[in-house]
Amino acid sequence: MLALEAVTFAYTASAGYRFTAEAQPGEITAIRGQSGAGKSTLLDLIAGFLVPASGTIRIDGADVTPLPPEQRPVSILFQSETLFEHLSAGRNVALGLARPDAGRIAAALAEVGLDGIGPQRAATLSGGQKQRVALARTLLRQKPLLLLDEPFSALDDETRETTRALVKSLTLKHQWATLLVTHHADDIAAIADRVYRLENRGLVRER
Repeated sequence: MLALEAVTFAYTASAGYRFTAEAQPGEITAIRGQSGAGKSTLLDLIAGFLVPASGTIRIDGADVTPLPPEQRPVSILFQSETLFEHLSAGRNVALGLARPDAGRIAAALAEVGLDGIGPQRAATLSGGQKQRVALARTLLRQKPLLLLDEPFSALDDETRETTRALVKSLTLKHQWATLLVTHHADDIAAIADRVYRLENRGLVRER
């Protein structure tokens, strides 16, 4: 579970953000808002790239507010996949693992529908396949909180639909608390369990 408890942050002394919200395990919580409303600021605070002026960020009950990004139990999937093009799909999945295990890597790729693709270079994969490789990497990290930053925006309609469904099923199966930041209403309608709107530098619960 993610809980934001009156988390405040300001880039200048004039105006600041104040965030209060929660995301539950096994659910997708959508955050919608116009460009410049504070979506990136919110994600950066949760991930630890920004330090709040006040308030508390809890993940599974633990206060992670003072922790740096590398010590937070968080995985992030961005709009553009973060793969190394010259490496194989399997090597990309293994990045960051202390002890890469070929069996676990193959199983993770199979779980996202990419069975047998491990030896293939990332540069040869489609956009949808690259996002699935990034999801497979998330599986092996085994973190309870998944942050999605406009992850479907670069995909065609058919790939977008199947990738959304995959994220939904993995969230439920692995009981992630998934936070989806998007400005696409169809993403929210398709997979969100609860929805917040960014308005006046804060979060308003819609459902």
